[in-house]
Amino acid sequence: MNTDLLLDDKKIIRAWAIFDWANSAYSLVISTAIFPIYFIAVAPEYLDFLGLELSSSSVYSYSIAFAYVLIAIVAPMLGGIADFGNKRLTFLKAFTTIGALSCMCLYFFSSELTVWGGTAAFVISTVGFAGSLIFYDSFLPNIASKSNYDKVSAIGYAYGYIGSVILLLFILFMSQKPELFGFASDSSLPYRIGFVLVGVWWLGFAQITFRKMPQDNNKRLPSGFVRSGYKELLAAFKDLRGDKNLLYFLGSFFFYSAGVQTVIYLATIFAEQELNFSSSELILTVLLLQVVAIFGAYVFAKIAKSKGSKKTLIVLILIWMLICLAAYFTRSKMLFYLISFFVGLVLGGIQSTSRAGYTKLLKSGEDDLSSFYSFYDVLFYLSVVFGTFAFGLVNQLTQNIRYSVLTLVIFFMIAIVLLAPMKFKEMVSTDV
Repeated sequence: MNTDLLLDDKKIIRAWAIFDWANSAYSLVISTAIFPIYFIAVAPEYLDFLGLELSSSSVYSYSIAFAYVLIAIVAPMLGGIADFGNKRLTFLKAFTTIGALSCMCLYFFSSELTVWGGTAAFVISTVGFAGSLIFYDSFLPNIASKSNYDKVSAIGYAYGYIGSVILLLFILFMSQKPELFGFASDSSLPYRIGFVLVGVWWLGFAQITFRKMPQDNNKRLPSGFVRSGYKELLAAFKDLRGDKNLLYFLGSFFFYSAGVQTVIYLATIFAEQELNFSSSELILTVLLLQVVAIFGAYVFAKIAKSKGSKKTLIVLILIWMLICLAAYFTRSKMLFYLISFFVGLVLGGIQSTSRAGYTKLLKSGEDDLSSFYSFYDVLFYLSVVFGTFAFGLVNQLTQNIRYSVLTLVIFFMIAIVLLAPMKFKEMVSTDV
């Protein structure tokens, strides 16, 4: 494999971070800010699925869970195959292309008649988005020295927050001033064009990353590559199983990710049901969160550099616990905005510190990087399913969404217990 890139080269790091700039538009516009609201507005209140009558909100939730379960099943196998055949970049391109094109297909989701087509496009694009991250993350050790993992990881997330906000603001401008673009004031066209723009943005900017990352070999995958891919995966699993530090970290990562991602995915529902937030207020909250997250990613990267990854993660998790406790008692919109500020601050921090921390734990010169990162990302995806399911179950049993918020505190407590005995090998950073 061509891995002879210069470590800590600023141009290569920027090219790598551009992929965060590219695909974070999907995360913000489709997963968080616009498409969930659009889906509920366009879809009928109830949908028939194999004889079952499901609410549109349930269909949306189940589609997210299905997409993450699907990628969790296939990603480890794909990671092993990518490592065995030296095809990491090939898989990154494939998932990016599939995800971006499926996102563009959301343009045709314009009424109740196309709701299932829109749901299918959303599921496929979510799989493309999630799958691409496995291979993107695995390039981090190829472009940065271990001492700079925190800083470079933070640069990637910061690029993502900035790029996604720029595109979101343009889409919101189109929707608020449709007459400037020749759209009818009551048309869904600005949003549907926005979905196309997300796909174009994602696929277009990703080309910069594709050109600068280590190139795959040109050989065709040999026969039996699936079996060999599983062998690569099994070898990575054996290494993980024999490393207590990695096991403790991955266990902790699973539980605090379940808490973090549930907050991100369901905060808008909490705000709407408990505090009567309007759609415009919800989008304003998301924008606030994203902008603050840029600052948070850099701040906690510096803290991790000076205090170490373990202490930084424990502080971040404790703040997340306090956020959930504060949300339980929140009765005013102003307090919710304040909580959203702190969510943004620690969101950027915990994402960048987690990716960098896991990379520090991997042995230098690992050949099966995609396999190792597939475990990391699969746990992340399963944590989304686990967290949102637990949140919904508690809400269903208690009929009180605030108790669901308290449940997340337990997740963070477990994460701290698992993180406490582990050790990171910290190194002195050089300038990037």
